[in-house]
Amino acid sequence: MRLIRWSVALLLLLGLAGCQSSLMTKAGGSEPMPEPGKALVVFLRPSSFGGAIQSSVYDTGDTKDRFIGIVSTKTKVAYQADPGDHLFMVVAENADFMVAHLDAGKTYYALVSPRIGFWKARFSLLPIHNRADAKYSMRSADFRDWMADTTWVTVSPAAEQWYREHEADIQAKKADYMRRWNTADAQQHAELTLPAEDGI
Repeated sequence: MRLIRWSVALLLLLGLAGCQSSLMTKAGGSEPMPEPGKALVVFLRPSSFGGAIQSSVYDTGDTKDRFIGIVSTKTKVAYQADPGDHLFMVVAENADFMVAHLDAGKTYYALVSPRIGFWKARFSLLPIHNRADAKYSMRSADFRDWMADTTWVTVSPAAEQWYREHEADIQAKKADYMRRWNTADAQQHAELTLPAEDGI
């Protein structure tokens, strides 16, 4: 079983390493805003750590996941989400999750944060809060730097094709790591939750 998990991880890493500049395209136009009846969620990766390894982000569902995009170093992706409760997922060598409670008309932010993995960098989704005392805060100088240092990108047809080709592997990784998420304690879930009041 462990060999299978490692094989799936390697397949995803090979599919995502070193080729992402051709999969996501630079977004033009003005700063994204929530569409009518939607909440906007921004996933940003300001860190250069593990720069050769990319991660893909999803809005998970019971029967179908929605591919949001691939977040490379120094990029950010905007996602128009239905208001309500969501479970977002990031996939690379691992899979990790973040709960979000979203209000229509508001914009929310999450860090795509790399860390040391078994073979390559792993990733987590970390809520950015609208509180001055939060570890990751929209009111901090760090946040202003993160926004200034990252470029808006959007999903291209090549990225959509990549997702279709790897969807089965991504689902296998989701199932594996979802078991760990479901057994995590309440404090860990709270730390990885983006409350509705953190929207601006």
